[in-house]
Amino acid sequence: MVDTAALTGNWTIDPAHSRIGFSARHAMVTKVRGTFDDFAATAHTDAATPGSSNVEVTIQAASINTNNEMRDGHVRTGDFLDVEKYPTITFKSTKVEQLDEETARITGDLTIKDTTKELAIDFEFGGIAKDNFGNTRMGWEGSTTINRQDYGVTFNQALETGGMLVSDKVTLDIEISATKVEDAA
Repeated sequence: MVDTAALTGNWTIDPAHSRIGFSARHAMVTKVRGTFDDFAATAHTDAATPGSSNVEVTIQAASINTNNEMRDGHVRTGDFLDVEKYPTITFKSTKVEQLDEETARITGDLTIKDTTKELAIDFEFGGIAKDNFGNTRMGWEGSTTINRQDYGVTFNQALETGGMLVSDKVTLDIEISATKVEDAA
């Protein structure tokens, strides 16, 4: 049973122990995986009344990292994320539901470039514990798929063998470690 008193409160993401990642098919044969390395998030959780909970995330779009600087440079241009014009990607929750003891669904507005769409992500609770500095820490993991075209990320090239260079489907993988603000040292 989860300690609801420990779970309830204000939280801040620990970027050193969290990951906001993605993957998309490339040339129809493999997946390219990457992360955003610069992001911040806050949350308020209310275990007794999950609907009172909320989450806000801000990602610095230029922090994209696919371990290939040439590709990352291209994704930063107007062909993809246009980071000069749209420096941040944001998510702001509009609804939080407790699906079962281990799963919560967070629905909210994801904004990429100048387009905002509703998105729902199911998160699995990883646990809650005191870390070696005395901070209360909790973990969550979630995944969902978006269509990048829905957000104005439309660049592509046809392949000689058929199909397209970059898939429209992008899978988002999120692993969160957050510390309780009241307990911060």
